[in-house]
Amino acid sequence: MVTFPMLALGLSLAACTPRLTAAPVTRAPVTATPSTAAPAKTAPATTSPATASSATTSTSTATTSTATSAPAAQTGFQALAPLSETRRTSFARAEQVIDPAKRYRAVLNTSRGAVTVELNAKAAPVAVNNFVFLALNRFYDGTRFHRVIEGFMAQGGDPLSTDPARREAWGTGGPGYSFMAEHRNGLRFDRPGVLGMARGGSLDSQGSQFFITLAPADFLSGEYTVFGQVVAGQEVVNRLTRNYTSSQPIAGAGADVLSSVQILVGP
Repeated sequence: MVTFPMLALGLSLAACTPRLTAAPVTRAPVTATPSTAAPAKTAPATTSPATASSATTSTSTATTSTATSAPAAQTGFQALAPLSETRRTSFARAEQVIDPAKRYRAVLNTSRGAVTVELNAKAAPVAVNNFVFLALNRFYDGTRFHRVIEGFMAQGGDPLSTDPARREAWGTGGPGYSFMAEHRNGLRFDRPGVLGMARGGSLDSQGSQFFITLAPADFLSGEYTVFGQVVAGQEVVNRLTRNYTSSQPIAGAGADVLSSVQILVGP
C-alpha cells in the first residue's frame, strides 16, 4: 500500500518517521510492495501499503474503456483530450505532457460526487506531470479509495483496487515505475484538502498512489510530496467511506470508486 501520502494506509510511512511528540499514531500513506508487507512506521505515521515501484504487480494494458464524466465549466480552463481510448495501467515511465508554466486542475469524479483539485506544477512539476499523464491514459478509471482514515486522509490511485477479488493486495499496485519525491518544495500538509503522493519506505518509491487530507497533518510536511489542493468538493472527500483504522482495515467497510479523472488546463 502507499504510505501516507503513501499514507500509513496499508504500509507504514517507511521513509517518513517525523519526530512528532504528541501527534496521534496515524499511519502515513504508504504503498506496499505486492510481495512483502511494508515495515511498520514509528509514530506518528501509520503503516499504509507503499506504492509499488517497477516491481509491482500492476496489470498490463487494460482493454476495457471507462465512461468519463463531463467536467463542470470552469472559467479560463479547457479539458485536455485523453491520450488513450482505453484504460492503460502499465508503463516504463511517465512521458512529459505538461507545461509547468501553465495551470492545471483535475476533476475527480467519484461515487460520492465531484472533487476539483488545483495542481501545483510549479512546486511539484514531476508529481503533477505523473498524475496528469496517468489520468490522460485513464489509469485511475474505476480505482477505489482503498484507505480512508477518519481525521487523517483518503488514499487512492492503486490500479489493483478495481478488482474486488484482489482486495488483500490493494495498496500494493503502481504504474510499473517509480520516481523521486519532491518533498522539500515548501508546501505543507497544514490543512484539509491537501493532495499528496503516497510512497513506500524510500523517497524514490512514488508511483501512482495519492492521498487527500481530511484534516491538517503537518507532521507529514517535508517528508511527502504536496502537489495540489482541493478547490471545490472537499465535502465530497469528507463523505468518503471510512474503511481503515490507523492500523488495519475495518471489517465490512466498502471503498468508494473514482470513476474517472478529467484534466483541465488554464493559462
